Amino acid sequence: MKELVEVIARALVENPEEVVVTETEKEGETHIELKVAPSDMGKVIGKQGRIAKAIRSVVKAAASKEEKKVVVDIQ
Repeated sequence: MKELVEVIARALVENPEEVVVTETEKEGETHIELKVAPSDMGKVIGKQGRIAKAIRSVVKAAASKEEKKVVVDIQ
């Protein structure tokens, strides 16, 4: 899942070298934290959060295939 989020984020931003994705396990859930440069935050969130929702939907679909619960946090 970490690689999926990283590939999507790097394709969206202007500073792909500043994309940092960390993955941790907490209470049976996988938490993925995405950090981007402040200037790229708008590109990752999108208008009314549409891009962020789309990223979460894609990750959720991939996770359901593996029967996992994944939470994506964007910072």
